[in-house]
Amino acid sequence: MTIDDILHRAFGTTDLAAVTPSGLEAGVERLTVDFGLATDREQRFALWSLLYTLGSAPDLDVAFPDPADRDAARNLMDLMAAAGGD
Repeated sequence: MTIDDILHRAFGTTDLAAVTPSGLEAGVERLTVDFGLATDREQRFALWSLLYTLGSAPDLDVAFPDPADRDAARNLMDLMAAAGGD
């Protein structure tokens, strides 16, 4: 699954700038449900990353039972903050 697939599934488009506020809210809700149901580690990380970017990610200790996954998420958070994406 690519990021375009995830965006299209959640928001009906790959262009987030074209999504209305209510569409954004509904898409975040879909992403949250997909995250909760995902069992594949990589898919969970991708969904969490997108939720984080949108300001709706669950806390790391809740999202990732594996310490390595929490460390990877912290690294992403640090990279985004350093790039001015926070």
